[in-house]
Amino acid sequence: MTSTDEITGERRQLINVAYRLLGSLTEAEDAVQDAYARWYGLPRSRREEIRSRGAWLTTVTSRICLDLLGSARARRERYVGAWLPEPLPDRTEAGQAGSSDLADQIIQDESVAMAFLVVLESMTPAERVALVLHDVFRYPFAEIADVLDRTPAACKQLAASARRRVSVPRAPDTAVGQADVVRQVKRAWETRDIAALVGLLDPAAVMTADGGGMVDTVQRPIEGGERIARYMIAIADLAPEFELVQRSVNGVPGVVAQRAGAVMTVASFDVADGRVTRIWVVRNPEKLRPWAS
Repeated sequence: MTSTDEITGERRQLINVAYRLLGSLTEAEDAVQDAYARWYGLPRSRREEIRSRGAWLTTVTSRICLDLLGSARARRERYVGAWLPEPLPDRTEAGQAGSSDLADQIIQDESVAMAFLVVLESMTPAERVALVLHDVFRYPFAEIADVLDRTPAACKQLAASARRRVSVPRAPDTAVGQADVVRQVKRAWETRDIAALVGLLDPAAVMTADGGGMVDTVQRPIEGGERIARYMIAIADLAPEFELVQRSVNGVPGVVAQRAGAVMTVASFDVADGRVTRIWVVRNPEKLRPWAS
């Protein structure tokens, strides 16, 4: 008999795996629900033969995610503009709009940072599954082999190939340092101080925005610190009613734009050597549901 606490912990683990594999809370929930439906669809005698329900569900959830990743490439080719993962709020922050129960189940660490999730998008589905299951969740390659239907040696090679797609590690700015840079960006953005913004942005910085064709935003990345700064000032002038609030986005400092208390835009940043190198802006309202009150 499985206790309520065990089921709760088991579901949380599955949601964490699925979100990292898919970059979407909605799709993660659907994948986990599908896995449970398959479990309860098994004859009772078959369920009793399975030694670890959690391991079985993880394997099935990962296979479902693998299939979804395969079809996602075609869907994203039809997506209007750039596709970005769904940003996660931290509801423990005072004054933040309430987030969904589903978002609360995601453990926020470096493996859900937008920078890492975006890199995962460049991998093949098999590489992504191998890397996430092994490097993030510490599953042995023998178990990953069951998910990918390959040998453990082949899975090890997939993970190694995936790691090569990740940038060479650099000494990250401290959390306090990142928060300070983001705070300065917010202040310069609010005061329309373009010189300060240019100074805070790396000359080679890149901004990518995701509106999903549902709201206005740039459909191609903006490259260059000065071009990004001018764009940010122009946007601020067009929407003076927006209030900028510093919030945690996927576990790192970010900024949200609110109108009448409703979150309309979520921006996350990658900071290196005291300057912003990447900005990811999510405006697609379907991806902002976890931020709704």
